[in-house]
Parts: sequence; C-alpha cells; structure tokens
Amino acid sequence: MEKKLNKIAKDTNIFLKNFFLRQKKSNLISPMKYGMFPGGKKIRSKLIIDIGKIFKIKYEKLIQVAAAVECIHAYSLIHDDLPCMDNDNLRRGKLSAHKKYGEATAILAGNSLLTIAFEILSSENLKIKTESKIKLINSISKCSGHSGIAGGQYLDLNFERKKVSKKKIEIMQIKKTGKLFSFCCMAPVIISKKFNYIKVFEDIGEKIGLLFQIVDDLIDLKGNSKKAGKKTKKDMKKGKATLIRALGYKNTVDYREKLKLNIINRIGKFGNRGKDLKETIDYIVDRSK
Repeated sequence: MEKKLNKIAKDTNIFLKNFFLRQKKSNLISPMKYGMFPGGKKIRSKLIIDIGKIFKIKYEKLIQVAAAVECIHAYSLIHDDLPCMDNDNLRRGKLSAHKKYGEATAILAGNSLLTIAFEILSSENLKIKTESKIKLINSISKCSGHSGIAGGQYLDLNFERKKVSKKKIEIMQIKKTGKLFSFCCMAPVIISKKFNYIKVFEDIGEKIGLLFQIVDDLIDLKGNSKKAGKKTKKDMKKGKATLIRALGYKNTVDYREKLKLNIINRIGKFGNRGKDLKETIDYIVDRSK
C-alpha cells in the first residue's frame, strides 16, 4: 500500500511542479508551493486511481484530476490553520503557511490554489470531452464551496463548545471532509460517462470521507503529534463537535467499524476490480489503530 501511495504522490507532485513552472511569475507561487509540497499521503488521489481502475480510465488523466483535488485540499488546510479558524501552527510536520508567510499571504495563496484546480480541470492538456470537463468543474465547485468544504468549516466553528446532535455532526463532517472525497469517487465515473453510477459513488465517497474524519478525530484524541504531523489532543480543548464527544470513545470505534463494513459491502459488487479500493479503506482505518 505504501508503495502505491508513494508512486501516486510522486506522479501527482511531478505534474503539479511542471504545472507551476508554466505559471507566470508571481510572489504567491512560493507560499502556494509551500502549502502544496511535499503534501500528505495523497489518499484522495489514491481513491481517484482506485475507482479509475474500476472504470478503466487512463492513469495519466486520473493523475491530472488528482492534482486538481490536491490543490483544493491544500487550499482548505491553509485556511483551516488560520488564527481566525482553527489557529494551528503546525501542518504536515512544518510551520503552517500563515506562520511562515503571514496571514494575508496565506489567505491569498490558499485562494490561488483553489483557482488553480479549475485551471487544471479546464486545461486542453486534460484529454477528455468538454462536456465531462464542465461536469467535473461543476462537481468540484459544489464540493468546495458553501455546500461542501467551506460550509462544513463554518459549521465546525459554530458548533464549538455546544451540545450538538450526532446527526448534525455527521452533516458537518460530510460537508467539511466527505464532499471532497465524494468528488474523488465521482470523477472517474464522470469521465467514463457511466452516469448511472454517479449517485452510488457520490454516496460511497461521502461515507469514506466520514470514515476518514472519524479516524482523524481518534488520532487527535489518542495519537502522537510527531507521527500525525500536527498538534494532537486539541479537539477536546477547543470543545470541537466530534462523534467522540457525542457518542463516547468506545461507541465511536464501533461506529467506525460498522461504517467501514458498510463501505466494503458496497464495493464488493465490483469484485476484483474493487480490490485496490478496499485496500485503501483498510489503510484509512488502520491509521487509528
């Protein structure tokens, strides 16, 4: 699994580095690259490749879509770390972008990474039909804005130090984390034009995103800061609305296992073609064990 992740990370980063080289000179390029590279595990990109295999999409096309997703993800992390948001000084084992470059520059670098994603998906170098490009851009826009990442972050901040129901926490976490995972799962389906599978993979993606967030919350509670690459044990101090707070630790672990089983069962209908996707789900869960 690590070998596969490393290859996808390497290929995605090569594409992005070459893409940045073709950009016009700008003082924002350096903080943009700082927030982007070397990047995390590229689990979102791995999902795109996994589902691309199910629908027999060329690897090169999938890497370009993965690069766009990693730009969106990097933008969201830069903004999440800001003092007005989660106020985190560490990200991926180094200073957060605002600690390195200042708040204003970090905000502008994050905004620029968001728009770079649309530039990648609309590029003539992405050899797919214009109709599919429009659908990809439409989908990633919805998953990134008020109905996705931004909306989820708003709820996350507003739920702090409040008693929040399990259902509302799930809605918040699906928006904040699940929607981008949902795009990763839908993108290969959109490219393949097997539109009857869109809803299936949209739902699978949301569930994978929720699973990922639960694992992240468990890591924050029990994990090591050095291993996580960011400060841990901060959610409880900030009074974050998590499923751990709503359900308790043991029930959250049980919930994680039930959710994982639900996802695996849904993937099972694709037989051997879903093997890599199942491997990724196992990997996500094993991070918190």
